[in-house]
Amino acid sequence: MELSEIRTKIDAVDDQLLDLFLERMALSEQVAEYKNERHLPILNKQRERDILARVTEKAGEKERYVFHLFSTLFELGRSRQAELISAPAKVTQRVKTAMASSHEVFPQTGTVACQGVEGANSQVACDRLLPRGNIAYVKSFEDVAAAVESGRCRFGVLPIENSSNGSVRKVYQLLQEHDLSVVRATRLCIRHELLVLPGVKQEEVTEIYSHEQAIGQCSRFLSRLENVKVIPSANTAIAAQMIAESGNRHAAAISSHPCAALYGLECINGHIQNSDNNYTRFICVAKEPAIYAGANKISLTLAFENKPGALYDVLAKLAALDVNMTKLESCPVVGSDFEFVFFLELEGSVKDASVMAMLEEMERSCAQFQFLGNYAEV
Repeated sequence: MELSEIRTKIDAVDDQLLDLFLERMALSEQVAEYKNERHLPILNKQRERDILARVTEKAGEKERYVFHLFSTLFELGRSRQAELISAPAKVTQRVKTAMASSHEVFPQTGTVACQGVEGANSQVACDRLLPRGNIAYVKSFEDVAAAVESGRCRFGVLPIENSSNGSVRKVYQLLQEHDLSVVRATRLCIRHELLVLPGVKQEEVTEIYSHEQAIGQCSRFLSRLENVKVIPSANTAIAAQMIAESGNRHAAAISSHPCAALYGLECINGHIQNSDNNYTRFICVAKEPAIYAGANKISLTLAFENKPGALYDVLAKLAALDVNMTKLESCPVVGSDFEFVFFLELEGSVKDASVMAMLEEMERSCAQFQFLGNYAEV
């Protein structure tokens, strides 16, 4: 048989498949109506297992392909049902509140909590996110969250991940523990330098101070040093400030070039970070949920029952709706019935009805679900 003949037959089969698929989706809509009237859950896992067992048994050596085909059909059917079923979901109310309280354009002013001192990377991120903001410096990431949650500051800025050293786990933990909403994000190119008091040589240095993230981002340089103690500090700018104020000629700070000028220090090595492609993402958090113009990123936290396929079920929802996931991070949960909590970042907008239906279905099917925000990254 010629290739053109085979393709003609495939086209005919595709037409049949399309008709049958549309018929199946129409029946799913009828199922949604039935479940809606009787307040039944969308997911019926036992029925799906029974169907998969039946069709894979008939499929012979192609059983794994048939398994994936029908799993996708189930996911598409559930997604359509989720759009039609009016079961209450907390995420729906949170999104409505966020949309109602938002202005079209993200504000340029407001009091913003920032960990560290003048010259910190967080301060640079604050200036980018709120160019006319009033910065309130605090000592720790916990203090940033507390200042926002208490209402003392309208916004807070926190580092969430670094391209070289990974996620800032402490910030993810704070997002779980505090009822905060992510309303904006930005990305900064980070450049670390080794700063000392004027006239000090590198061979004189026996102590280096910096934030643990900066230490990790300069780990290769630090591993080559002998008889040098590396000491974590609260912030790269605080480390520079401390060196300047201490007068210790055997101490250095891993900090930024602006901090050298700010605190009267000298750079003795400007090539100490592991990668020149070193970026840190910062998020702007607020007490009340708000969604501003241009929001195209969604952040969530999820936890599932400890059973096979739980994470796959969530990822299948994203694939079925063609939603791009840009981040998946797992963190162990101590003292919980769940082994891990997952942080997801997606590309999408809650103004898309199919995305909202997906979020609602996630909330109903996950043991824990937290909508952190829908925001733009600038």
